[in-house]
Amino acid sequence: MSDFIEELTRPMPEDDGVEMSVLSGTGMYFPWLRKEAETAVTGGKKEKDFAQTTNACLGFIQEALLKHQWEQAAEYMHSYLQTLEDSDTSKRQAAPEIIWKLGSEILYYHPKSNVETFSTFADRMKNIGVMNYLKVSLQHALYLLHHGMLEDANRNLSQAETWRYGEKSSSQEILINLIQAYKGLLQYYTWSKKKMELSKLDVDDYAYSTATKNMVEHSWKTSIHFNSLIQIPGVWDPFVKSYVEMLEFYGDHDGAREILTNYAYDEKFPSNPNAHIYLYNFLKREKAPEEKLISVLKILYQIVPSHKLMLEFHRLLRKSEKEEHHKLGLEVLFAVLDFARCNKNITAWKYLGKYLRQTLMGNHLAWVQEEWNSRKNWWPSFHFSYFWAKSDWKEYEALACEKALVAGLLLGKGCRYFRYVSKQGHQGLKKKIKQMKKSVKKYNIVNSVL
Repeated sequence: MSDFIEELTRPMPEDDGVEMSVLSGTGMYFPWLRKEAETAVTGGKKEKDFAQTTNACLGFIQEALLKHQWEQAAEYMHSYLQTLEDSDTSKRQAAPEIIWKLGSEILYYHPKSNVETFSTFADRMKNIGVMNYLKVSLQHALYLLHHGMLEDANRNLSQAETWRYGEKSSSQEILINLIQAYKGLLQYYTWSKKKMELSKLDVDDYAYSTATKNMVEHSWKTSIHFNSLIQIPGVWDPFVKSYVEMLEFYGDHDGAREILTNYAYDEKFPSNPNAHIYLYNFLKREKAPEEKLISVLKILYQIVPSHKLMLEFHRLLRKSEKEEHHKLGLEVLFAVLDFARCNKNITAWKYLGKYLRQTLMGNHLAWVQEEWNSRKNWWPSFHFSYFWAKSDWKEYEALACEKALVAGLLLGKGCRYFRYVSKQGHQGLKKKIKQMKKSVKKYNIVNSVL
């Protein structure tokens, strides 16, 4: 471990020599590796051996990382540093980023590592391979944030923000914007704390006026940093959420709506479910018309049909006066229950049982058949097997009853799930079956129990 850090922090040698020692900081020694390294740097025909040695070393590091053998990975990393002096230009240029990514992963989890060690490594790597300066700075700042060192992280980002290196600076404009946005996120954190303090003060208090001014100052700086980033196509969820919160707080609802609308609908941005969720929640807070809410959730449904908001989507569709929305409401419920993780969602089963009844009473048997035809070959074993009947009844009787009603409607009284649950003598289930028989006895789907 100590050799690894010493190698990273010592000044770069001026000659082309390579340190031969591969004795580790914990006393482990690899004679075969030393032998290969010694022959690899003799030049000429031995250069191939050097490449083979570093490639083998890289393989050992990767294997150690996969097995979470952090100390062993550090041993190999000490030797792999020789690749910085590879005679192959392309490999030598790629080496700094590889070393940074592997080294930071090792130091993040190594039992003997600490913030000082990681920071030393980061500072050393910022000066090796200029194109990695901003990436290393950003990850270093995130590491400091993870350890609660906000001031150090902010200082690190400020230094990176002013980084310039000729034409290479302009080629990394997005990274600079990202660094500025993370700096804005830190300022948002301060703003958010001041907002909480403000809520505890009296409006007429002098401290309230002072706190308000400080908040405005922080929000202005944050807005500048956020606004530049979110114009660039990408997934910027934490920045968009923070920016919108600030705009809403100061009453700029039009500005917040514009940002969220662009984030969700601008074709330059990648498809992002969260963008539609943020827009929906905002419109809901604004008490937007239900037609508008439906249009937003309809897109989310196409992207993530199992999202928890789909039950809310179903309720909106059910309340609509449009028949096409009523049909879609049935489709949404079936789609939600297509996913295993929704199998025990009692609300979804309750909604489906109730809506099947309403749909049949509304003379829309074709809607049900359309949904069921594409599922009749796999839903019975997926949802309504004898195994699931016993399991559901044992774990959650109310759920089993709701599923049994749906199973009876779709598969008839011969369905094993329905037969098992009905034999348990649950009074609530008997009552519901009796009520549903009265309502929809003239309808059936396959061999309906009703």
